[in-house]
Amino acid sequence: MTQPSNRRPIDPDTNQPIAAEKYARLKAEAKAPYRGLRQFIYVAFGMSGFIGGFIFFFQLLAGRDVETTLPNFALQVGVVALMIWLFRLEQRSKRSSK
Repeated sequence: MTQPSNRRPIDPDTNQPIAAEKYARLKAEAKAPYRGLRQFIYVAFGMSGFIGGFIFFFQLLAGRDVETTLPNFALQVGVVALMIWLFRLEQRSKRSSK
C-alpha cells in the first residue's frame, strides 16, 4: 500500500503517523549517514594533532633532535589542517542539504 506524498509515514509499532521532528531527523540521517560520528572523529583527530604539534613545537624551540622533530611537527600541522578542512567540508554539505 503506497501512501500519498503529503502525509508522513506510519509507525508500524503504533500505527500512528511519525512525529514531524522525528521524521525530519530520520530523513537527514538517511541523506548523510554517520555525520555526527564523522564530525566527532574530525574533532578528536584534530585535537590529537594539535597536542602533538604543541609538543613538537616546544621540542623544536628547545633544539632537541631537530632532524626528526621537524618532520613530525610538519605531519602534526598537516593532520590539523586536514581535519579542519574535512570538518568545514562537512559543515558546508550540511548547510546545502537543508
